[in-house]
Amino acid sequence: MAKEKKFYVVWQGRKPGVYDNWADAKAQIDGFPDARYKGFPTQPEAQTAFRGNSASYIFKGAKAEPKAPRAGLGVPIKDSLCVDAAWNTATGAMEYQGVYYKTGDLVFRQGPYADGTNNVGEFLAIVHALGYCKKKGLLLPIYSDSRNAIGWVAQKKANTKLERTHRNAELFDVLHRAEQWLKDNSYRNPILKWETKAWGENPADFGRK
Repeated sequence: MAKEKKFYVVWQGRKPGVYDNWADAKAQIDGFPDARYKGFPTQPEAQTAFRGNSASYIFKGAKAEPKAPRAGLGVPIKDSLCVDAAWNTATGAMEYQGVYYKTGDLVFRQGPYADGTNNVGEFLAIVHALGYCKKKGLLLPIYSDSRNAIGWVAQKKANTKLERTHRNAELFDVLHRAEQWLKDNSYRNPILKWETKAWGENPADFGRK
């Protein structure tokens, strides 16, 4: 049986665009840092996706579906926000985002910030989600796969050893505002641990592993 033809969208690569064969698409992403791409069954779907935000497509589908749960863990709540951060080991840049788990839609994305850490990003992502939910009047659970960040939020303080530099001054300002928000505001949203080993990758993961 002939293999079904696919069209490939490259959002981030040597030459972003829509490609009608894997060889050409692969040439754009091989060895390219933080490449973003996905295959689609038809060209119109690919063209529409290319004009949109990559996160709206990369985080939908099988990746966001939980694996068979381990005993005692149950399954994640679909009506929730999932947050995650990404830290570039080569450049030190950090960014974070939040995704509505039920649909895979991107809710917010911030960064990149220079000279950050992953834990700082995870902390900021949770606080950003709390602020978003309070502003919108939402009581959604918030999932994070970082125990450190969850603990920092409970303490209302980012226990980071990151040193302030001229490059990350903006990040430290954001961090200070997040800590102050926690001190000034109350919230009822449960902050829950995303169990990666049981459920698969966090739906808000940047897909760069």
